[in-house]
Amino acid sequence: MLIPERDESRALSRFPIALVTLIVANILVFLAELSLGDSFVTRYSMKPAEIVHGVHLETLFTSMFLHANILHIAGNMLYLWVFGDELEANYLGSTRFVVFYLVCGLAASALQIAVNPASTVPNLGASGAIAGVLGAFLVEFPRDRILVAVLVPFWIGQRRLSAMVLIGIWFAIQLIGGVGSITAVGQGGVAYFAHIGGFIAGVLLIKLFGAGRRRMGDWGAVRG
Repeated sequence: MLIPERDESRALSRFPIALVTLIVANILVFLAELSLGDSFVTRYSMKPAEIVHGVHLETLFTSMFLHANILHIAGNMLYLWVFGDELEANYLGSTRFVVFYLVCGLAASALQIAVNPASTVPNLGASGAIAGVLGAFLVEFPRDRILVAVLVPFWIGQRRLSAMVLIGIWFAIQLIGGVGSITAVGQGGVAYFAHIGGFIAGVLLIKLFGAGRRRMGDWGAVRG
């Protein structure tokens, strides 16, 4: 297992206020889930069959802020922090970053719905939107060095991998999982096609969202 810890390549040119706001929002919604229970989660999760029939369209957005458990939200927020701060601070800026994030989340849901439009299984999580952030990061900062915790049986260590290698491994896992999930349609689990959809959207849209902007901090100090 590879767990990203931080990007060591360059300093941020500004504080990523939008990123922090998104993380706080996700945490607050998760706390609300713990208080309000399963009925709240079920109501505001995205169900493909409902969207196809024009019902509860707001769940396309609300589902991005819901998570199944503490490990789900912890993993998502870690990836969002490691790969999102530089994208906001050094390239997109706060407003464009939020819009980009939400658009990628919608693209993620769109592919998941297209794969299984009759599904009534609740879909939830920020993973699709974060996959878009990963795709954008791969395009803009492929050579960044990411400090990664490596967890394998009988050994735990750290390695530095390029963003291209780390994100490439992540995407390969999504493709393999997506193919495998085709035979398990309707049974729940990981929404691999949402991850794939968000990632592809991030790769294709980042230049459009970054039009007219210059990458900041390319010659900045190394982050510790």
